[in-house]
Amino acid sequence: MKCGTYKTFFETISNNTRLAIIGALEKKEMSVTEICEEIKEEQSKVSHNLKCLAGCHIIEARKDGKRRIYSLNKETMMPIMEIVNKHTQKYCCISCKLDDK
Repeated sequence: MKCGTYKTFFETISNNTRLAIIGALEKKEMSVTEICEEIKEEQSKVSHNLKCLAGCHIIEARKDGKRRIYSLNKETMMPIMEIVNKHTQKYCCISCKLDDK
């Protein structure tokens, strides 16, 4: 186990804005403007967090004319998110319901 890299990975995805971006990109690929609209954050904040996510290869970007289109890393992050979603639906619903009260 490479503790430093684990720490970097989990610190990168534990930020609320980054989690929102990941959640948005789970649905479909988007431009920064679309991500801002989806998660209701300003562009400078989203752009900063996209840079952090890209630095850890959690997301990928491709050029489409003058725009950059962002997507979740299909090779590694999509399977991870499927497992996380399965785990949280099965084991974390109780605490989530408690938080809603």
